[in-house]
Amino acid sequence: MSDAELVLRSTRVITPEGTRAATVTVSAGTITAVLPYDTEVPAGARLVDVGEDALLPGLVDTHVHVNDPGRTEWEGFWTATRAAAAGGITTLVDMPLNSLPPTTTVEHLRIKRDVARDKAHIDVGFWGGALPDNVKDLRPLHDAGVFGFKAFLSPSGVDEFPHLDQEQLARSLAEIAGFGGLLIVHAEDPHHLAAAPQHGGPRYADFLASRPRDAEDTAIAALIAHARRLDARVHVLHLSSSDALPLIRAARAEGVRITVETCPHYLTLTAEEVPDGASEFKCCPPIREAANQDLLWAALADGTIDCVVTDHSPSTADLKTGDFATAWGGISGLQLSLSAVWTEARRRGHTLEDVVRWMSARTAALVGLGSRKGAIAPGRDADFAVLAPEETFTVDPAGLQHRNRVTAYAGRTLHGVVRSTWLRGERIVADAEFTPPKGTLLDRP
Repeated sequence: MSDAELVLRSTRVITPEGTRAATVTVSAGTITAVLPYDTEVPAGARLVDVGEDALLPGLVDTHVHVNDPGRTEWEGFWTATRAAAAGGITTLVDMPLNSLPPTTTVEHLRIKRDVARDKAHIDVGFWGGALPDNVKDLRPLHDAGVFGFKAFLSPSGVDEFPHLDQEQLARSLAEIAGFGGLLIVHAEDPHHLAAAPQHGGPRYADFLASRPRDAEDTAIAALIAHARRLDARVHVLHLSSSDALPLIRAARAEGVRITVETCPHYLTLTAEEVPDGASEFKCCPPIREAANQDLLWAALADGTIDCVVTDHSPSTADLKTGDFATAWGGISGLQLSLSAVWTEARRRGHTLEDVVRWMSARTAALVGLGSRKGAIAPGRDADFAVLAPEETFTVDPAGLQHRNRVTAYAGRTLHGVVRSTWLRGERIVADAEFTPPKGTLLDRP
C-alpha cells in the first residue's frame, strides 16, 4: 500500500465478498487493495472518508441510446454521459441506432467514435448493428472493437435500421457465431404485433393491448431455436413479458447460451398507474401490470434475468405526443436508474449487494469487461459511486442532466442519493459539479 495515491474509506463498502467497513487503496487509476477499515493511511496518500455512505463499484449500463451524431437534439455524448455520471454510472455501451449514420459499418463506427472522443464524461463502448444487408460488415465491426451486434425482429421505429426476418436472423446469427460474437435482440414478433388491436389515441390500455406479451414470447422462442441450432450466444433485450420466463429457464437448462436483461421502468412502474395521454411512459415493449412486475422481480432474484439496464431512449419533448400510437417510444432513465431500482429493491427486501450484482457486476461480465469493471477488488478500475442509501429526494425534471428533461419519474420520491462518482480514481462529479470529460472510448477486450 506504500505506493497508494488515494485511499477511500467507508463503513459500507460493497465488495464481491459482501458489505463491510473497509479501506480501498488506489494507484494509477486502479484498485490496489481492499483492507481493514482502520488500516493506517500511508504518507503522501490522499484520504477520502465517506463515513456511513455506501461505496459501490461504478455502474455499467450496457443499453443506452445516445443518438449522436445525427439526432443530437434528442441526446448527445456530452449530456448523456453527464447524466450517467450524476447517477453513479461510470461505463455505458451505446446502441447502434437513432444516430445518423447508424453503427453498421466500420466507417460509421469511426464517425461515432470521433464525435464521442472529447465529450465522454465516463467510459463508453459501442454496439454494432445487424441489418438485412450488412452481413459482410459484421466481422470487420467485431475486429474493430464493437461489443456485439443489435438486431430488431420487428420495426425499430427508424427507417435506417430495418428489422430482420427469420431467414435474415439465421444468416446474421450464423455469421456472428462463426467468430464467437454476441447478438443482442429486440424480441417482438411482427406478425403478432400486426394482429393485435391498433386503436391509437390517449388510452394507455389501448397501447398495452397493441404490444401483447405473446409478441415477445414468440420472438424469444424463435431466437432460442436459432441459438440452439447454431450454438450461438444471444441476449434478450429489455424483457417485459413474464410469460417468457419459463421458455428462458428451459433453454438454459438445455445449455442454450442465452442471457436476459430487464429495465428499471419495468421493475418500478406499472400499467395500472400510467395516466392516459402520458406518453413519457411509452416504451416498447411496454410497461405491464403489477402482477407481471412481481414475476420479473422473482426472476431477478433466482437468476433467470441476469441484469438491469436503462434502455435510455430519449427524444425531443414534441415527439412525446398525447397519442400513444404516434408518440416516440422510449424512457429517459440514466440519471435515476440506481435510485429507482434501489427504492423498489429495498421495499422488496433486496440489498445493495443485489443491486450491484444486477447493474454492475453482471453487466460488466455481459460485455467482457468483468476483469476491469463491476467490482471493488484489486486490479479493477477505480470506478466508484458514493451513495447515501437511506436519503430520499423527489424527482424534479429541472435537475436532470439529460438534454430533454422528459421523465416518467417526475414527482416520485426515491431512496438513494448519489453523493459523488469516481472514474479511475478521479472524482468526476460531486454535488452536481462536474469535471471536464475524462472518459475513455472502450474496445471489446
